[in-house]
This record gives sequence, C-alpha cells and structure tokens, in this order.
Amino acid sequence: MGKSHSKLTQEEVSDLVKQTYFDKKELQQWYKGFLKDCPSGQLDKKEFTRIYSQFFPFGDPAEFADYVFNVFDENKNGTIDFKEFICALSVTSRGQLDEKLKWAFQLYDINGDGFITYDEMLKIVQSIYRMTGQMVKLPSDEDTPEKRVDKIFRNMDRDKDAKLTFEEFVEGSKQDPTIVQALQLYDGLV
Repeated sequence: MGKSHSKLTQEEVSDLVKQTYFDKKELQQWYKGFLKDCPSGQLDKKEFTRIYSQFFPFGDPAEFADYVFNVFDENKNGTIDFKEFICALSVTSRGQLDEKLKWAFQLYDINGDGFITYDEMLKIVQSIYRMTGQMVKLPSDEDTPEKRVDKIFRNMDRDKDAKLTFEEFVEGSKQDPTIVQALQLYDGLV
C-alpha cells in the first residue's frame, strides 16, 4: 500500500473492509483525503504532527502526536501508510471498547515491554495536559499530571508493584469513565 496510486485496488478495498469498521465508499473517501495530504502515500512524523496541531490549536500537541504516531506506525519504519492509518483510525473511532483499550495500552506502554510504568503514564498524561492547554477545567485531585497519574495508579495498580499489566489497565479503565472518554478522541472526526 506504499505505492502511490490514485485509487485503491478492489483487493485492497476488500481487505480493508474486512479489517476495519469502514465501508467501501468511506475507505475510498479516506484514501482520497490521505493522498491529498500525503501524495507519496506515506505520512511522516512531521506531517502527522502538523495535521494533529490543527485539532488542538490552543495547546502543544507535538509530544502527544509523537506518541500516537508511534502506535499508528505498526511496522516501525518511520512512516504511516494508508493501511496503518485507516486501521488505527478504525479502532480509535469505531472500535469496540476492548479494541480501544488495547490500542490505548500500546500508547501508554511506550517501550513496548507489556507493562505501563508510572513514568510512562506520566509522560503521556503530561503530553495530554500540554496538548489541551487551559481548555479543560479539571477537578483539584487531577489538576496536575502527577495528581492524575497518582489517582490512576491508586485505582488500577492492584498488586501495588508500580506497573500496570494489560489486565489491570483494562479492569481499571472500565471502572474509570474518564479513561474511556479520553479514548473517544476521534469520534467527532469521522
């Protein structure tokens, strides 16, 4: 799918209809828009951050966009092709809760070792606070990234080992509506 051509082949469309929550027409529209923004068929980190910035004009989304880019870039080649883009967008915008939680776990597990450490979560939460700027009024027990991460770990880290397993993350996220709401980020964009 890294080839630059103006239309998806029937085979590519069929594969993506099976792999995503988009229909044929939506996929073709997304592909047209993707090629408009990325004529080479590849989206690099700089362009991804520029596009992301359009959605968060009152904060600094650069660091958060970097983390999101790393999850979208499934094959870790430094660019996002259309298939990587549309599959990630499908999960984040229309996926089932369990799919969204798996995707979010990958986002927070920065080093990919299968655990979310306090420091990893703090880096992501700090980047979210920088991205949203002063647009969101937070309760006093969450008005700093540290307070928010402390609260998350208090609620999720069942065995108190200072790291979250996937199971702890899923269980805790289902009990904390704000984490699930944060996963709805793309719902209004598609």
